Amino acid sequence: MQIEHKAALRVHNVRLIDGAGPTAVADAVLEADADGRITYAGPAGQAPPPRDDVHAIDGRGGTLLPGFFDCHIHLGTPSDQFVVNDVLMNPPVTRTLRTAERLRHTLEAGITSARDLGALPAAFRDAVRTGLVEGPRLQVAVGVISHTGGHADATMPGGIDIGLDFCELADDAREARKAARRMLRAGADIIKICTSGGMSSAGDDPDDEGLREDEVAAVVDEALRHRGLPVAAHAQGRAGILAAIRGGVRSVEHGNAIDDEGCDLLGERGGFLVPTLATVFQPLDPARNPPWRYQKKLRWNERTKESIAAAIERKVNIAVGTDAGSTPHGRNLAELSHLVELGMSPMDAIRAATSHSARLLGVEDRLGTLRPGMLADLVICAGDPLRDIGVLSAPENIVVVAQQGVVRKNLLPASGLAGAGRLR
Repeated sequence: MQIEHKAALRVHNVRLIDGAGPTAVADAVLEADADGRITYAGPAGQAPPPRDDVHAIDGRGGTLLPGFFDCHIHLGTPSDQFVVNDVLMNPPVTRTLRTAERLRHTLEAGITSARDLGALPAAFRDAVRTGLVEGPRLQVAVGVISHTGGHADATMPGGIDIGLDFCELADDAREARKAARRMLRAGADIIKICTSGGMSSAGDDPDDEGLREDEVAAVVDEALRHRGLPVAAHAQGRAGILAAIRGGVRSVEHGNAIDDEGCDLLGERGGFLVPTLATVFQPLDPARNPPWRYQKKLRWNERTKESIAAAIERKVNIAVGTDAGSTPHGRNLAELSHLVELGMSPMDAIRAATSHSARLLGVEDRLGTLRPGMLADLVICAGDPLRDIGVLSAPENIVVVAQQGVVRKNLLPASGLAGAGRLR
């Protein structure tokens, strides 16, 4: 539901979780100026008096939170069919329009910022930025770099290369550097590499090594030479995880087999783990997976849960990503329930998806928390996620979404003023 309000904003009758503090404020008010910058967020009893020239939202007893992040998403690919089918069977215009639809659904699910890690051209980022389409604020990798026969090789099991334009192959450090340059030329904000095999690639396994440490280091150096851009690594097996961290990546994606050594290295280097637990917790249906993929997931799912639970216990820097595209679009915040199931507290899961994710993306100076001076990217959900983190999982429970004070979604009744009732 598109409802734009560009005036100054006041939200009241809400419980506030600001993304930084250890506890919620039971009865809170948030105000933002006409530029969408927060001027007050705190207890109602200390708030400035209401003004007539401010657009007011009565949160009806719901919970006000920072806009959420998805740091590992594939908005250019559908979740209801394999990417190969999408590329071969759908015209480019249809694919573009469906991508715009996924952008809107993701925003309405409460994701106001996202990092797309392959298969989304930079033009979509620019379209969101200029208001041509609605969607999360975007950082994009554009494509994915791996070696021949690796996770991003578009050659099918039958030997046919279907020529996916977001897949780049590199087989030594020099080629890896050149591939990074091609991604930068295409407008990438972040470079995505593969240091291990994967679940969805037929010819390899998560324990297989991908780009080697020297090749990773070449990509990292190239990214640093261009505005200090970060590198993210698809890394599932132990060898790939260690090569990625030692090579200097900013984040390990998936991290299925991360162990004590990997956790220690991440901590020493200030890196992040983005677990994408939705890929592990989604139902494993042999009818919807080719046999090779089903067997890999059967072997890896429980092992992954154990590894990520141990990383959570060790307080590794964790940001939230869903791998949507491989998992359903528009249900991104179910990822927080998975983190809680593996041992994270609800408040820590919320911070992982807000302030910690903002740090990973380098935008913590303006996004990720609801405090004065920050941009008013915010969400109101029905219910209390500290009591039941699962309330965030259903998009219908996300009743208000705003970006920089501009309301993008509002399911609250127009008559929902003070005293009209409370959301449970």
